[in-house]
Formats: sequence, C-alpha cells, structure tokens
Amino acid sequence: MNTEKVSLPLVFDDAHDQTIARGLDRRTFLQRSLVAAGGCACCLHAGNLFARQLPPPITTLISPGCRRSKVKVAKLYLGVSKAHWPTPNMDLEGEMQRYEAAFGQMKKDFADVDFFVNQVVSKKEDLASIKEKLQEADGILLIHLSMGVGGVIREILTVKRPTVLFAAPYSGHEWSGFGAMRNEPGGENLECLLTGDLQQLAVAVRPFRAVHHLREARILNVTARTMPAAYLQSVAEKFGTQVKVIDLPRMLAAYEAIDPKTAEAETRQWIKSAAKVVEPPRSEIVNSCRLGLAFEKLMADEDATCITVDCYGSMYRKLPAFPCVGFVRLNDMGLAGICESDLTSAMTFLLLQGLSGRPGFISDPTVDESKQAIILAHCLGSRRMDGPDGKLQPYKLRTIMERQEGCVPQVRMRVGQKVTQAWLVGTDKLQFFTGEIIESPDTERGCRTKMTVKVDGDIEKLWQNWSHGLHRVTCYGDVTPDLKRFCRFKGIQLVNEA
Repeated sequence: MNTEKVSLPLVFDDAHDQTIARGLDRRTFLQRSLVAAGGCACCLHAGNLFARQLPPPITTLISPGCRRSKVKVAKLYLGVSKAHWPTPNMDLEGEMQRYEAAFGQMKKDFADVDFFVNQVVSKKEDLASIKEKLQEADGILLIHLSMGVGGVIREILTVKRPTVLFAAPYSGHEWSGFGAMRNEPGGENLECLLTGDLQQLAVAVRPFRAVHHLREARILNVTARTMPAAYLQSVAEKFGTQVKVIDLPRMLAAYEAIDPKTAEAETRQWIKSAAKVVEPPRSEIVNSCRLGLAFEKLMADEDATCITVDCYGSMYRKLPAFPCVGFVRLNDMGLAGICESDLTSAMTFLLLQGLSGRPGFISDPTVDESKQAIILAHCLGSRRMDGPDGKLQPYKLRTIMERQEGCVPQVRMRVGQKVTQAWLVGTDKLQFFTGEIIESPDTERGCRTKMTVKVDGDIEKLWQNWSHGLHRVTCYGDVTPDLKRFCRFKGIQLVNEA
C-alpha cells in the first residue's frame, strides 16, 4: 500500500477557517456512522482525504439497504422425494438446509428481506394453505431441488406475483420448458436463473427490492407550480409511489427550526473532508448545510424517502441556499435528493437505487464522437456512488458553474468504472445504455462534476435517436439484467438507446 505523505491545501474565503492539511498519511482515515433505519452503520473511508465524526442524523429514515419495512419474499423449495434427478437418494430437508446455510453466509445481502414463507413444496396441494399468504409477497423465490415440479410452478404463477426461479445444474429436466413457460399465460411474472453460483440468490431478490422500494417511496416536491395530476396518478397506480407538495413557508420554517450549532458542526465536516474549497464563502456553506439538515427533518416528519426542489423555477432565490449540498447529503445516506423538481429523474433514481443499492447521478449530457463517448455533467455529484457504506470520493466545494453562486460538491468519478444510464419514460417505457468511465474531466466548461463514458454500442445511433429530454440518471455498475427482470415484472418496454 502506498503510504507517502501528501499535502492537501484547503482554501477558504473566511480567514477564521483557513487551514493547510499537511503530512496526512494515505492509510489514515476515520469512520463516520450515519444511523439509518434499523441501525445500519455506513462507514466512510476517506482515502487520501480525511473525515471527522459528525453528530448522528436528526432521525432515522428509510434507505434501500436498511429499511423500516422489509422486502417480503416467499421462499419456496420445490422438490419431490425419490425423484430420479438429481438422485433418488436426495434428502429434501437436507438439501433445503444446504441452501439455508448459503443464505446465512450472505446475511448482509438479505438484511432488508423478510422471508415470511420458507418451506418445501412437493405438490400443488401443498400450496393450498399458503396461497392466500403469497399474495402479500413483493416477490416469490423458487429454488428447484428435483424434477417433477412443473405443475407446482404453474400453480404458483396463478398467484400473479413477481417470481424468480433459481435452478442449479442437475436439479431436474424442467429447465427445458422454462422458456416456453415464460410465454404462457401468467409467464410474464416468471424469470429464471439457471446457475450453480449460489451468490446469484442475492441477485434473484433485486427486482423484488425495487418493487418494494418504489411502492414505499414518498417524494416531497418543494414547489409553487401545479404538479402534473395525470402523471402522478399513473405513477401511483403503476408503482405505488406518492408525491406531496411542500410550500415555501413550510420549507422556510423547517430551515429556521435547525439549531445553528448543528449546522456549524455539519459545515466543519464538509470543509474538513473537502480536498479544497474554491469559491464559496463560509456563510454559503453554512446555509447549504442548514438547509440540508432541514430536508432531513422535513422528510422524517413526512415519512418521505426523496425530496426535490424547484430550484431554477418557482423557488429560485427564495430559499436561504441552493439545495445541492443537502441533496448530496441525502444521496450519501441512501435516500434521494433530486434536482429541479424533476419527477422523472426522481422515479428513475429510485428505481436504480432499489435495484443496485447505489445512488444515481442526474446529468446534462454532451457528446464526443472522437472518443465514442458521452460526457455526463451536473454541478452536484454524490460522494458515495458505491452506496452508503462505500468509500467517500474526492471532492471540492465549488459554486454552481452556470450561476457562479451557491455551493456544490465537485466529485471525481472513478475511471474504469462500468455504469448504466437510464430514463423512465412515463410508466411504460425505460430507455438505457451502458458504458465505462474513461475520464473524470476537471475543466471550467459545463457543470462541475463530469464523467466521460465510452458507450457500449453506437454513439452516433445514441445521439441521433435521443428523445424525451436532456436529463438522464446514471449509477455505478451494469444493472442491465436487473432492469430486464424488473421491466418484465412491471410490464415496461426496455429499450437500449445505443
């Protein structure tokens, strides 16, 4: 490990807080605990930066990895005693316990899951006592133990809940009919994982988690504009997501209710953890942090998981600060702070967050065909793109580029990282593409935080067929298989834009 000393100059406008951090060992870091719902600890590894202990959040809130209400999954083991495949000598209960041991070794992956049904099913009659209960499930996980269970699978599909079937090699010959079964009535609720990799059991529950996450999501929109009633109704009917307007007096009251001392403590953390503070005066950082704490308090009062602000519209210059720092703070915690009262961005962000456990990066793209790339840019960047327990990415505190005011974290995105960009069009179509970050530009053009993504596909096709606005939402990782399963379960057309 590299342990050379580094010097990190911190530049501030307020002489009281001017500091030079010298001689910091790269191994040195402090951890910060953000107590999310269920007591989930989120460790912040500062890398070549440094962190200080912060006071805990004002209250506990829902996040994808540690929820107040768990994802309800019915786990059913399908097998018949003395079946010829995989062997007539197989002990069904023993085989079930082998899988249960695997689940036990992956506790972290299922920390937010309630396996409220967990049993062996050998024939259709075994389902009679639990069929009504299966209706409560966010999803049904089927684990194929032996041949002879085709009729049981078809009976389970009549429940019409999202269903993922895990079938390891040698479990039986039924796999040869799974493709056809997916095209039968009710088969739209069936997805299959044919693999001997037991780690894929964690993958199997991802679409259920996204279904649950969207259904429990409550979005607060700080705006004076009239919201699109037809869209909100469609979103509520399709996903269960609710949206509520917060007016200016309510938002200002929440801001004034935050203890200035708490805002000062938050400010010191942001300043000390930054590689550099470039333009914003200290007063702007304080106001931004106080507004961020007000967001959290307001969301707790409203039992919300997401907040967005009409910052360039009806709320422009009416709040004590721009919301960017507050949004990043929420994204780092596993919640959602969304720019510009963009409800489509909010829904896409929540979907990607539910599937991956990681925040999205909302962007204004621009194209560079010479690199087969699209440059994704926005002034604020989430500092923990790997999720709430991931490493803190290097950042500077800057002004908003196009406004030359406010305070935003300019984040260096990780070169070499695979990413997925998506956009939920209405409630019935999802556009996406994937690529790899090849640069994290630091230029005085465009927005502050940028990533140059070499596109998997045809960049010319991508820009020529671009539709449905400028914004897109990007998360770390290739989540294409997870998007396919979720979209199948929800009846959404999935389109690769590239």
